[in-house]
Amino acid sequence: MTNVAIIGATGSLGRSLREELKDNNDYTVTLFSRRAESLALASNEKAINGSATSGNDLDKVLADQDIVFVALSGDLPKMAREIVASMKRVGVARIVFVSSMGIYGEVAGEPKGVVAPILKPYRKAADIVEQSGLDYTILRPGWFDNRQDSTCQITQKGETFYGHDVSRKAIVTLVKHIIDQPETYLNTSLGLYR
Repeated sequence: MTNVAIIGATGSLGRSLREELKDNNDYTVTLFSRRAESLALASNEKAINGSATSGNDLDKVLADQDIVFVALSGDLPKMAREIVASMKRVGVARIVFVSSMGIYGEVAGEPKGVVAPILKPYRKAADIVEQSGLDYTILRPGWFDNRQDSTCQITQKGETFYGHDVSRKAIVTLVKHIIDQPETYLNTSLGLYR
Protein backbone atom coordinates (compact mmCIF):
# COMPACT_ATOMS: atom_id res chain seq x y z
CA MET A 1 0.00 0.00 0.00
CA THR A 2 1.29 3.45 -0.96
CA ASN A 3 0.52 6.48 1.19
CA VAL A 4 -0.15 9.49 -1.04
CA ALA A 5 -0.72 13.08 0.10
CA ILE A 6 -2.50 15.43 -2.29
CA ILE A 7 -1.71 19.04 -1.38
CA GLY A 8 -4.34 21.12 -3.17
CA ALA A 9 -6.95 18.37 -3.17
CA THR A 10 -9.85 20.66 -4.09
CA GLY A 11 -8.13 22.14 -7.17
CA SER A 12 -8.72 20.75 -10.64
CA LEU A 13 -5.62 18.53 -10.70
CA GLY A 14 -6.13 17.40 -7.12
CA ARG A 15 -9.70 16.38 -7.95
CA SER A 16 -8.52 14.58 -11.09
CA LEU A 17 -5.86 12.63 -9.18
CA ARG A 18 -8.44 11.70 -6.53
CA GLU A 19 -10.61 10.22 -9.28
CA GLU A 20 -7.65 8.19 -10.52
CA LEU A 21 -6.86 6.77 -7.06
CA LYS A 22 -10.24 6.56 -5.33
CA ASP A 23 -11.56 3.31 -3.91
CA ASN A 24 -8.31 1.54 -4.86
CA ASN A 25 -6.90 -0.18 -1.80
CA ASP A 26 -3.39 -0.02 -3.25
CA TYR A 27 -3.37 3.61 -2.06
CA THR A 28 -4.17 5.41 1.15
CA VAL A 29 -4.82 9.00 0.11
CA THR A 30 -4.62 12.00 2.43
CA LEU A 31 -6.38 15.05 1.02
CA PHE A 32 -5.13 18.44 2.18
CA SER A 33 -6.87 21.70 1.42
CA ARG A 34 -8.21 24.82 3.08
CA ARG A 35 -11.68 23.37 2.39
CA ALA A 36 -11.07 19.64 2.81
CA GLU A 37 -14.11 19.28 5.09
CA SER A 38 -16.34 19.83 2.05
CA LEU A 39 -15.10 16.65 0.35
CA ALA A 40 -17.14 13.46 0.14
CA LEU A 41 -14.56 10.79 0.90
CA ALA A 42 -13.89 7.55 -0.93
CA SER A 43 -13.11 4.41 1.06
CA ASN A 44 -9.34 4.93 0.86
CA GLU A 45 -9.30 8.67 1.62
CA LYS A 46 -9.04 10.92 4.64
CA ALA A 47 -9.22 14.71 4.57
CA ILE A 48 -7.36 17.31 6.60
CA ASN A 49 -8.04 21.05 6.57
CA GLY A 50 -5.10 23.38 6.65
CA SER A 51 -2.85 25.86 4.95
CA ALA A 52 0.12 25.05 2.74
CA THR A 53 1.89 28.00 4.37
CA SER A 54 1.65 26.48 7.87
CA GLY A 55 4.45 24.15 8.86
CA ASN A 56 2.35 22.73 11.71
CA ASP A 57 -0.54 21.91 9.37
CA LEU A 58 1.80 20.35 6.82
CA ASP A 59 3.63 18.24 9.41
CA LYS A 60 0.32 16.61 10.41
CA VAL A 61 -0.46 15.74 6.80
CA LEU A 62 2.95 14.68 5.54
CA ALA A 63 4.01 12.36 8.37
CA ASP A 64 4.10 8.74 7.16
CA GLN A 65 3.51 9.58 3.48
CA ASP A 66 5.40 7.78 0.71
CA ILE A 67 4.86 10.47 -1.91
CA VAL A 68 3.53 14.02 -1.93
CA PHE A 69 1.67 15.51 -4.91
CA VAL A 70 1.47 19.32 -4.92
CA ALA A 71 -0.81 21.33 -7.23
CA LEU A 72 -1.44 24.79 -5.79
CA SER A 73 -1.99 28.41 -6.67
CA GLY A 74 -1.16 31.47 -4.63
CA ASP A 75 2.17 32.32 -3.02
CA LEU A 76 3.97 29.35 -4.58
CA PRO A 77 7.49 30.14 -3.35
CA LYS A 78 6.31 30.41 0.26
CA MET A 79 4.27 27.21 -0.06
CA ALA A 80 7.18 25.37 -1.70
CA ARG A 81 9.53 26.43 1.12
CA GLU A 82 7.06 25.29 3.79
CA ILE A 83 6.33 21.96 2.06
CA VAL A 84 10.04 21.21 1.55
CA ALA A 85 10.84 22.09 5.18
CA SER A 86 7.96 19.94 6.45
CA MET A 87 8.96 16.97 4.30
CA LYS A 88 12.47 17.17 5.71
CA ARG A 89 11.18 17.41 9.29
CA VAL A 90 8.93 14.35 8.96
CA GLY A 91 11.32 12.32 6.78
CA VAL A 92 9.39 12.13 3.50
CA ALA A 93 11.56 12.32 0.38
CA ARG A 94 9.40 11.95 -2.76
CA ILE A 95 7.55 14.95 -4.20
CA VAL A 96 5.75 15.66 -7.47
CA PHE A 97 5.32 19.42 -7.82
CA VAL A 98 3.19 21.10 -10.50
CA SER A 99 4.57 24.34 -11.90
CA SER A 100 3.91 25.74 -15.40
CA MET A 101 5.15 25.71 -18.95
CA GLY A 102 7.34 28.70 -19.75
CA ILE A 103 9.23 28.94 -16.45
CA TYR A 104 12.55 28.50 -18.26
CA GLY A 105 11.63 30.59 -21.30
CA GLU A 106 11.44 27.32 -23.24
CA VAL A 107 8.18 27.72 -25.20
CA ALA A 108 8.53 27.68 -29.00
CA GLY A 109 7.61 30.96 -30.66
CA GLU A 110 8.45 33.04 -27.59
CA PRO A 111 11.77 34.78 -26.90
CA LYS A 112 14.18 32.05 -25.75
CA GLY A 113 15.14 32.31 -22.10
CA VAL A 114 12.67 35.10 -21.34
CA VAL A 115 10.32 34.28 -18.45
CA ALA A 116 7.05 36.21 -18.35
CA PRO A 117 6.60 38.12 -15.07
CA ILE A 118 3.47 36.10 -14.20
CA LEU A 119 5.56 32.90 -14.33
CA LYS A 120 8.40 34.06 -12.08
CA PRO A 121 6.77 32.73 -8.86
CA TYR A 122 6.30 29.35 -10.59
CA ARG A 123 10.00 29.35 -11.53
CA LYS A 124 11.05 30.34 -8.02
CA ALA A 125 8.94 27.55 -6.49
CA ALA A 126 10.38 25.02 -8.96
CA ASP A 127 13.90 26.17 -8.07
CA ILE A 128 13.15 25.70 -4.36
CA VAL A 129 11.96 22.14 -4.96
CA GLU A 130 14.84 21.37 -7.34
CA GLN A 131 17.46 22.61 -4.86
CA SER A 132 15.80 20.96 -1.83
CA GLY A 133 17.71 17.70 -1.80
CA LEU A 134 14.38 15.84 -1.98
CA ASP A 135 13.56 13.23 -4.63
CA TYR A 136 11.53 15.47 -6.91
CA THR A 137 9.68 15.55 -10.19
CA ILE A 138 8.60 18.98 -11.38
CA LEU A 139 5.75 18.99 -13.88
CA ARG A 140 5.47 21.94 -16.28
CA PRO A 141 2.14 21.37 -18.04
CA GLY A 142 0.58 23.46 -20.73
CA TRP A 143 -2.91 24.80 -20.17
CA PHE A 144 -5.19 22.12 -18.69
CA ASP A 145 -8.29 20.98 -20.52
CA ASN A 146 -10.90 18.26 -20.03
CA ARG A 147 -10.15 16.13 -23.08
CA GLN A 148 -9.92 12.44 -22.31
CA ASP A 149 -6.56 11.68 -23.94
CA SER A 150 -4.33 10.00 -21.38
CA THR A 151 -0.95 10.53 -23.03
CA CYS A 152 1.14 13.61 -23.68
CA GLN A 153 4.43 14.74 -25.12
CA ILE A 154 7.21 15.12 -22.56
CA THR A 155 10.20 17.44 -22.74
CA GLN A 156 13.09 17.65 -20.33
CA LYS A 157 14.42 20.84 -18.77
CA GLY A 158 16.40 22.69 -21.43
CA GLU A 159 14.36 21.31 -24.34
CA THR A 160 11.94 23.42 -26.37
CA PHE A 161 8.28 23.12 -25.39
CA TYR A 162 6.24 22.92 -28.63
CA GLY A 163 2.66 22.44 -27.47
CA HIS A 164 0.21 24.57 -25.59
CA ASP A 165 -2.50 22.39 -24.02
CA VAL A 166 -2.61 19.12 -22.11
CA SER A 167 -5.48 17.18 -20.60
CA ARG A 168 -5.85 16.80 -16.86
CA LYS A 169 -6.29 13.09 -17.55
CA ALA A 170 -2.85 12.90 -19.21
CA ILE A 171 -1.24 14.72 -16.29
CA VAL A 172 -2.75 12.45 -13.64
CA THR A 173 -2.02 9.33 -15.70
CA LEU A 174 1.65 10.33 -15.58
CA VAL A 175 1.42 11.16 -11.86
CA LYS A 176 -0.13 7.75 -11.11
CA HIS A 177 2.72 6.12 -13.04
CA ILE A 178 5.21 8.02 -10.86
CA ILE A 179 3.31 7.01 -7.70
CA ASP A 180 3.44 3.36 -8.79
CA GLN A 181 7.10 3.57 -9.84
CA PRO A 182 8.60 6.36 -7.70
CA GLU A 183 12.07 6.01 -9.23
CA THR A 184 10.57 7.11 -12.57
CA TYR A 185 11.45 10.66 -13.65
CA LEU A 186 13.47 11.14 -10.49
CA ASN A 187 15.06 14.59 -10.14
CA THR A 188 13.68 15.85 -13.45
CA SER A 189 11.61 18.78 -14.67
CA LEU A 190 9.14 17.65 -17.32
CA GLY A 191 7.27 19.78 -19.83
CA LEU A 192 3.86 18.23 -20.65
CA TYR A 193 1.80 19.06 -23.73
CA ARG A 194 -0.38 17.52 -26.44
